[in-house]
Amino acid sequence: MRSFSCSARRTRVSGAVVLLAIFSLTAACNSKPSPPQQYQFSGRIVSIDPQSSSAIIDGDEVKGFMPAMAMSYKFKVAGDLKQLKPGDVISADLFVQKNGDQQDYWLENLRFVRRLGECVSTKNGTTCTEPAAKPQGAMHIPEEGEEVPDFHLVNQDDKKISFDRYRAKVLLITFIYTRCPFPDFCPRITQKFAEVNRQLDADKALGPQTHLISISFDPEHDTPKVLRAYGIQSLGGQPAENFVHWEFATASPKDLPKLADFFGLTIQPDSGLITHSLSTAVIGPDGKISKWYHGSDWEPATLVQDAANALHTST
Repeated sequence: MRSFSCSARRTRVSGAVVLLAIFSLTAACNSKPSPPQQYQFSGRIVSIDPQSSSAIIDGDEVKGFMPAMAMSYKFKVAGDLKQLKPGDVISADLFVQKNGDQQDYWLENLRFVRRLGECVSTKNGTTCTEPAAKPQGAMHIPEEGEEVPDFHLVNQDDKKISFDRYRAKVLLITFIYTRCPFPDFCPRITQKFAEVNRQLDADKALGPQTHLISISFDPEHDTPKVLRAYGIQSLGGQPAENFVHWEFATASPKDLPKLADFFGLTIQPDSGLITHSLSTAVIGPDGKISKWYHGSDWEPATLVQDAANALHTST
């Protein structure tokens, strides 16, 4: 089961900007898990991620809980994913359980409404299930081999940088905001990135061929001065020369929606904080997506290996 404490509310809007579901969490951190609530769920499979036992599903309205939306759902029985294909229409039981300042949710009791390619007769004729297309307004999923736009940022030294600056290197990026209060989100991702940075620094062959950027989606608060202080703390108080390998940056409010949309990141102001999803990407020396993670279900050693694979593939 997957824990979310900063996921985001999805609203259907025109254009490519995407927001996923927000689960507002108010339970105290030390409270015991509450009994899970059960809902009837149905939707259309958009894509499948066996590594995290999850799938992006364009879900119908869940009465009494949330409106129709496209988002990632975890399957309690990992074997269910082996039966699924993009385009399948399914129903299942959705369980939601509050656990302190987190909220777990998962699907059980998978049932097929219609399989990919299956045809049914209706009063208007015969219709067949086609491969799933991304629902309108749904999350953009970075795909392996997809060209990454040359997004422009401002780093902790108040200097302009862009993705193309790091062509010929493997670029690892993730998204955070410095005020994030939920330990399973930004703080956890930053700790993992710190370990990635440490492992790459120790690798004299791979390290110089890589670069890390933690990108804040809170440009109003996360000024270069704030990012610099956060970065030094994340580096364990090490000298600022370490920013040569790991930078902390943000995009302008104007450019942020496009950046967030491309990397499947969902952000939404919520009572003075920002509810959000997680997004981490490995970009090859050719400027194309090599690997993308839509949650925190990756380990530092895995990301280091992803970087090595991206470098090897490009040579």
